[in-house]
Amino acid sequence: MARTEKTVEINASPEKVWEMLAFDRLLEWDEGTQKNARSVEYTSEVHTPKDKYKVGATAHVTEKRWEYDLEILESLKNEKIMFRSEGKYIYTMTYILKPVDGGTEFTLVGDIKMPYGILGEILYKLASRAAEKQVERTLEKLKNIVER
Repeated sequence: MARTEKTVEINASPEKVWEMLAFDRLLEWDEGTQKNARSVEYTSEVHTPKDKYKVGATAHVTEKRWEYDLEILESLKNEKIMFRSEGKYIYTMTYILKPVDGGTEFTLVGDIKMPYGILGEILYKLASRAAEKQVERTLEKLKNIVER
């Protein structure tokens, strides 16, 4: 299992940042989703905006080469949301929001289990620098959108 953890300070309230964390907003700021996904659609019922963030909410992502599902495992409004992806790659993503003077400290923690056993782990280590840069660009995009 490989882990990525990055933090950025955003000059916006946790409430404003929280709004961007719904699955259907990932296409706006998550670089990996932007580059690869064709669609992100909720598969659980969404009757109110709150339903997008509740534990058990699910979405299906269609990418150019494969598809996968997302499910919210933990959700504390304006504080923390954790979801799991099931597909070719299995990963858990956690977004942590902490209020700070003038904004929000936003931390992304990603744990990924690569396919192909030890070969997958080696491939991840080779690509880890590029993955870290992608996470940095993703956080910068989120910051720029929310600070507008």
